[in-house]
Order: sequence, then structure tokens, then C-alpha cells
Amino acid sequence: MKRTVLYYGLALALLMGFLKFIEYKYVVRDLSIEFYLGIVALFFSGLGVWAGLRWANKKEFEASTTPEFSSTIDTLPSLSTFEAVLTKLGISKREHEVLCLMAEGCSNQEIADRLFLSLNTVKSHSSNLFSKLDVKRRTQAIQKAKELGIL
Repeated sequence: MKRTVLYYGLALALLMGFLKFIEYKYVVRDLSIEFYLGIVALFFSGLGVWAGLRWANKKEFEASTTPEFSSTIDTLPSLSTFEAVLTKLGISKREHEVLCLMAEGCSNQEIADRLFLSLNTVKSHSSNLFSKLDVKRRTQAIQKAKELGIL
């Protein structure tokens, strides 16, 4: 960060020196101050775009080479397989959301608050999930969902 400020300061000093040199050569009589301000603005706009692109490419490169990121992508099931399992079991998207929140350890009331549902609706979704996964408890449902690859 300090280097960036120093570079900007140095660039500004060089540019101001250049403009003073031009002024010395009698160009100032022909051109107005807006011209010089335009030159400074263009220079720093270009410098800002260059620095932004360089910073963005650096972050993108770091993200693509992060080992956790690449290994996570390899372990995720493909979207079509995931949807096929949900369709085969007859689990709706909302029921899947409830199941994911169950896996996070949320209570029925917390699930209702997060999904903007009534408590009875959450209980109905839970009951439907238990029957579709052929389990009797939340822990069994979470375990079976992980085995099936839908969590």
C-alpha cells in the first residue's frame, strides 16, 4: 500500500515537472489550464485501470491455485447427478433447503425464521423428508443424505 502511494506521488511529481517544462516553452499562452488538467486526468485514469487489472489478475491467479478451492470442486457431485438424486427421491428444493439447515444444526424455529416459513410448514417438510429418506430422526436423515451425496 505504501509503495502504491509512493509511485503515485512520484508520477505526479514527474508529470508536474513535465507540465512546468511545457509552460516554460510558451505553450501556456496557447492552451488553457483545462488542457493540462485533462492530461493529468487521462494519465491517472490509465494508471488506475492498469493497477486495477493487475490487482484483479493477481487475485484471480491466487484463487485458482489455492489447493482447498480446487480440491473442493473435484469432490462436489455434478449438478445433473445431484438433481437426478433429488428427483429420484422426490425431494423438492424447499425440502432440500430444510435438510441443509438441519445439517447445520438449526432448530425448527431457526429454520422457519431463515426460510420465512411457519413452524408447522417446517415440521411438514421434515416429516416428508423423513418418509422420503426412510428414516426416523434428524441425525439419520443427515447421515443418509450425506451417503446419497445430496448434502
